Amino acid sequence: MKTISWVLVFVIIVFPLFFKNDLRAVEQERAQEKMVMYDGALRAAVQDAAFALQLNENKNLEGSYDSTKRIRANKERAVKAFYETLFNNVGIRDDVIAQGVLKTYIPVIAVIDYDGLWIYTNETFRNAKGEYENRQVWKVKKPFAYSDEQGNSLTFTLDDYVYAYDAATQEWFEGRREEVSILTDHRIPLLEDPDTFDQVRRSTIISVVQGSLEHSINSYNEYARRLGITYIFTLPRVEQEEWNNTINDVGVLSFIQGVPVGLHTYNNYALGGSRLVKSAVIYGYLRQGVKVYFRDSYHYGGEIIEKFSSEREAAEAGYFPGEREPK
Repeated sequence: MKTISWVLVFVIIVFPLFFKNDLRAVEQERAQEKMVMYDGALRAAVQDAAFALQLNENKNLEGSYDSTKRIRANKERAVKAFYETLFNNVGIRDDVIAQGVLKTYIPVIAVIDYDGLWIYTNETFRNAKGEYENRQVWKVKKPFAYSDEQGNSLTFTLDDYVYAYDAATQEWFEGRREEVSILTDHRIPLLEDPDTFDQVRRSTIISVVQGSLEHSINSYNEYARRLGITYIFTLPRVEQEEWNNTINDVGVLSFIQGVPVGLHTYNNYALGGSRLVKSAVIYGYLRQGVKVYFRDSYHYGGEIIEKFSSEREAAEAGYFPGEREPK
């Protein structure tokens, strides 16, 4: 066989392999870009949702409590802000069908309130016409409840305010830990030591949040299967430090799982705390393909894609200090 023939055979065999590898590399690059987009969109969505938790129709209710953690959480407004920001940042603000599809990959949205947990997830029930209907609803608020060996019951909050049932007198008391300890004549041992109280309080809240999320996500799999989604939704591994941050303030926690991105699936979660967002003054923009940040929300020839509580946080996320463009 002539040399030219061998060359042709080589090209016929090898070229498709190179072409296939090149396509795969391009696909992986696009998938990575899309995952980064989802990361920013999810983070911005929970931050805006957390900020919306503080917004009430009655302005006298905002910031009127004696604790910075005790706010009147506007969970309905928070969910609305979450979806508006998410849809806008993934480019489907006006595509109702795409919005519905993306919602199926969000098994749960959780609002960590001052004295309990709200879960927003899909549920099947009979409507007023007696027909079965499935849609996202708020589950009954789950208190941060704890019981000791003596039969005493306590409901914790995000600070040291506590609701306590004294088994000896069969009475309920509420107030700061030290105050309730005196009112119950020191009959509830957990109230005596502030460090032990805080440790048990934190572990109880985390346990309630984890258990409720796991149960809701597992239940969501039944609904997902009816939609033809083969992905199995599970509670992802969350580091202990992240759980501790989750229960520091009233906030929003959400998950996105199983979104097809090329040959991969996108899975992530994000937390937005109301007190953190309240002080967020750094805005991340994408301007001409470059990530820049400013201290206000004026549109500097780009679109806000993320918010940060400090310039350092913005820099760690890959943003550069922006300069005002001439008007």
